[in-house]
Amino acid sequence: MISFQKGRYTVRQAHTACDMQAARQLRARCFGLEQGGDSDAYDQACTHVLIHSIVDDALVCCFRMMPLTGAEISQSYSAQFYELGALAAYEGKMVEMGRFCIDPDLNDPDVLRIAWGAMAAYVDDNAVTLLFGCSSFDGTETADYLDAFAILKAHHLAPKRWLPRVKAPTVFKYAARLRRKPDVKKAMLRMPPLLRTYLMMGGWVSDHAVVDQQMNTLHVFTGVEIRAIPPARKRLLRAVAG
Repeated sequence: MISFQKGRYTVRQAHTACDMQAARQLRARCFGLEQGGDSDAYDQACTHVLIHSIVDDALVCCFRMMPLTGAEISQSYSAQFYELGALAAYEGKMVEMGRFCIDPDLNDPDVLRIAWGAMAAYVDDNAVTLLFGCSSFDGTETADYLDAFAILKAHHLAPKRWLPRVKAPTVFKYAARLRRKPDVKKAMLRMPPLLRTYLMMGGWVSDHAVVDQQMNTLHVFTGVEIRAIPPARKRLLRAVAG
């Protein structure tokens, strides 16, 4: 059970219909969807984590986690967009992290750090060995993100044994197409904060980005093997929820 307080925020799991409605409304704001809220069939199979401001009890961040095994990988949200047959052979517990969003009016890096602390607590409690999901870039135009994609190609592609294959109808095959030396500063400025954190923990990505018109994003499949996370970073994340 995830429940702790850190600084100006409280962290807990969603339990009630009101909790879920608040999460769906925040997701709708972040993803530019209708005000009624963002909902899909995966919500019922997931543990939902909520981060509230202590001052006014406002929901400032939410995300969901769905436990899976390799044999169940085709049931994941990500499997709609990526051919994940290689991961069916993965031994160990997985969790898919999705619908991650932070109040767009909030500018506090502590929220992302606290969210990762909550994820670390879930990983420890459930003996998870692989965390994965879709990491999204805003919009569907690739031009602004070429340096970021070049960095991903150069340093962060998935191991061949786990590499997702193309499934979505519209993709940007950046690993095959890009021949540029990335500007590291520009790349990191354009890298989504969530993806940047994955990479700092030794995460890896697919060799192509999916063009998701419905969500108005470009996204890459992202995985991080828990054993690959640097020990010092593990200690920092565990300390947040401790």
